[in-house]
Amino acid sequence: MTSGPDRTTRRDVEPRKDLAQRAAPFLPPGSEIRQAFICQAAPNFLFFLVTYLTGLTVFWIRYRCVAVTRDAIHVLEASKLSGGGRPQRLVTTLPRRTRLGPVSGRWGRLTIAGERCWVHKRFHEQIAAADHEAGFTG
Repeated sequence: MTSGPDRTTRRDVEPRKDLAQRAAPFLPPGSEIRQAFICQAAPNFLFFLVTYLTGLTVFWIRYRCVAVTRDAIHVLEASKLSGGGRPQRLVTTLPRRTRLGPVSGRWGRLTIAGERCWVHKRFHEQIAAADHEAGFTG
């Protein structure tokens, strides 16, 4: 894999194996997960700061695991205790032509199925690769 700006547009960006394995049972049989990422949904970013400092808003934050296949984008509800890494049920399925990004910064903001979500920078490459495969640039 290369470094620099071209890294996020390569087609060979692989999803984290553990996320793909845990998400697979909630998808249609035979689905190939091309990208996967975890995001956190909350009304605004202040909820994360309050949770980090006090833990008081942890119950309002929802964790999502997003699995992207060739045909669709599957949004899965995930457990809070796993930090989003253990999907529990399918929330919704979006058309594959849905643009996810662009995202930037340590916590990139995006909207998925009407929910305002934040994605840590370690997953930004997955989002860029998913958008690239769907035909979006930049």
